[in-house]
Parts: sequence; structure tokens; C-alpha cells
Amino acid sequence: MRTIDLRGKTLSAADMLAAVPRAAQARAEALETAARIVEDVRTGGESALRAQAEQFDRVTGHAIRVPAEHIADALAAVSLEVRTALEESIARVRQGSEAQVPAPRVTEIGPGARITQRWQPVNRVGVYIPGGKAPLASSVVMNVVPAQVAGVTEIALASPPQHSEDGRIHPTILAAAGLLGVTEVYAIGGAGAIGAFAHGVEGIGLDPVDVVSGPGNNYVASAKRAVAGVVGTDSEAGATEILIVADGEADARLIAADLISQAEHDEQASAVLVTDDADLAERVAVEVADLAARTRHSERVGVSLSGPQSAIVLVDDRAMATAFSNAYAPEHLELHLVDAEEAASAFTSAGAIFVGDQTPVSLGDYMAGSNHVLPTGGQARYAPGLGAYTFLRPQQVISYDHAALAAVRAGVVALANTEVLPAHGDAIEARFGASEG
Repeated sequence: MRTIDLRGKTLSAADMLAAVPRAAQARAEALETAARIVEDVRTGGESALRAQAEQFDRVTGHAIRVPAEHIADALAAVSLEVRTALEESIARVRQGSEAQVPAPRVTEIGPGARITQRWQPVNRVGVYIPGGKAPLASSVVMNVVPAQVAGVTEIALASPPQHSEDGRIHPTILAAAGLLGVTEVYAIGGAGAIGAFAHGVEGIGLDPVDVVSGPGNNYVASAKRAVAGVVGTDSEAGATEILIVADGEADARLIAADLISQAEHDEQASAVLVTDDADLAERVAVEVADLAARTRHSERVGVSLSGPQSAIVLVDDRAMATAFSNAYAPEHLELHLVDAEEAASAFTSAGAIFVGDQTPVSLGDYMAGSNHVLPTGGQARYAPGLGAYTFLRPQQVISYDHAALAAVRAGVVALANTEVLPAHGDAIEARFGASEG
């Protein structure tokens, strides 16, 4: 991992953003490619999807619309250990998601004047589940459960066809779908799946959705940007990111393990340590080299950690570490600090914050009850992670009686006239007779 030394520097907000390690070129290339793939699906439909499956997944002649028996087979074959873990994860995420649904609220503006704030679920959702380097069965839980809690009635799921499974979706992903009662499943991968959800594919019976959600690599994230405005999307949850803020008391081996745990996702994954302790930085670098060489996906991890998106960042003090983290706005933020609980409130921009060295990101990936579909690429400065609210639309229902309307009659007419919109005022006056003038 490279080292970025910011000590002794006075950095403006713009300078801090410029210092953030990002693989900007990879993202730009992904956007161009993803936009082309989405357009191919829009115009070519099923034939485009089959060509993409052959090119990217080495699969031909597979069933794009997954037969019910494939889901049943996978559910029957899944081990008891994995099934139990999935069921526990479902229960925890359901509990966490239920807290995200606001209750309707009625506001009495005045006598006879009422506004009801309610939250309506969208009708149809398409969830994307990665299945390439890592078959993320846990992402089935993270996407489907919040949509169900929100009250979505139609949920479609897509995941790449697997060459090793004769064109079927990875069986653990299918088993998770079966546990959650999802029956509309498609063997479609990457940016093509996002395009198919957005535009629909008549030949396979796939209707367009209202919202697309789910994690993926930078191509999946870029495809969401390409379909924005056609459908709603969750945050652009691209290649994973972890940023760890640590002080001199932190355990270097735990930090190294957590950095590697995210680097193993993808060569484009970002792993960043921020510390004001140079000795800790050196110890972490040694531990990372040792653990990375021995992990199963060492080659993938090595590419990730040596890329421009990963670094050890040296800062002067806690205040500078906090400012850097908030500028970076990581997907996952871990605080390995002696006062982590008290310090957490200062870290305002992150997809999810993991407080203390006993709360690793891996916990959030599976069993914390929080959601692991989170904004990447700095979007945590303004965008939330996935939740039940992703699938809800706030609506205001306004109800005034005649007396309440009369109370604001003059004000509406005055504002309409000053904006030179007299018909607005006329629409009010039409509700009052001459005797009420």
C-alpha cells in the first residue's frame, strides 16, 4: 500500500477532496462501457442479453427467466448451516428495516385545514445480486427484506448466470431468494441487468420496474447512473470501500485483517487507513503484507491494495483525520479509537460507521441487522444506504373545508396577482358566492 503524508500541511476543503485516493479513470471508463451495454439491452432485448452472457459470463443457451424448479432445487440442496445463517440474517435485517418506515402523521394547520404526511411504497422493484467473484447471497437479504418491509408487492431479482452451474444462477443466491418467497428471477449479469430492469425485456416477460437496487462493481454502479431518470435507483453502490481511522493504541493485525476483508471483493476495491501515529502505520503495513500473501484471494487483494484507490494516510491529529474521513465519505468507516463511542458523532459522512475494534465491517456484511448496500465514490456526503425508505415515496394529502379555505382566500389571491397568475386567484374565488365577498 502506498503512503500519503499530509502531516504539516494546511488543507482547504478542496485540497482535502483532491488528496482522497480514488480510481477516477476506472470509473470514467466504466460509465462509458455501462451506458453502451444499457443501450444495447434497450434496443436489442433478449438477443443483447444473450450476447452479453456469452461475452462476460461464458454462458450460452441458458434459461434467462429462471424456472421455479431451479429455485426449489437450490433451496432443497442448501446446507442446514447456511440456511440457518440466512434465516437469522433475514430476521435481523427485517428488525432493523422496520425502524425505517415512518408512521403517517396528520398536521392540523388550522380549523378544518389538515395535511396528512404518508409514505407510499413503489409498486415494482428490481434487485441486482452480484455473482461473479463473490456470490453474494447476503445481498439477497439486504435488498429484498427492506422492499418487503416497505410494502412493495412485486420484486424481481437478477444475478449472473454461472458457467460452473451450466448457466444457472449460483445456488446459494437462488436458495436465499426461495427463503424470501421471490419467484421472479432472471439469470442476467452486470450492467445488462440494470438496463433490463429499467427498460423491460418483452421476450422474457420482464416488465420495467420503478426502482433498481443492489450492489455491484463500478460497471453496475455506472449503469444505474445511465438509467437515472428512467427509473429510481438506490445509491451507486460500486466497488467496495473501507476507511479505518485509528490511533496509536489500535491493534495493527485487526486493522490489516479488516482492510484485506474488503480488498478481497474486487481488484477495484478501496482500502484506506488514516492515522496520526506513524509507528502504527508501519506495523499495519507489515501485517497487511503478511496476511495478504496468505489469504485465499491474495492475487485479487494485491491488485486492490496496490492500486491508486488504496493507501495509508498520515495526518497530524484527530481533527485532521476526521476532516479527511468526512471528505472521503467512505462506504464503510471503522473507528479503532480509544474513545470510539464518543468520537463517532464527529464523523458525519459515511455509508455506515462501525464503532470500536469489535465491530468489523464483516459483521455488517452479514449479521449486524444493518444494511450492507451503501453509497460509494464519495456519495455518502449526500446519499444514504439502502433501506426500507429507498422503496417509499413521501406524499402529502391536503384537506381544507370551506371555512379553512376562506381564512386564506385573500392571501392566495394576493400572491397569485403579484406573480401575474390571475387564474390561480380565480380558482379560489370560484368557490365563493357574491354574498361572501
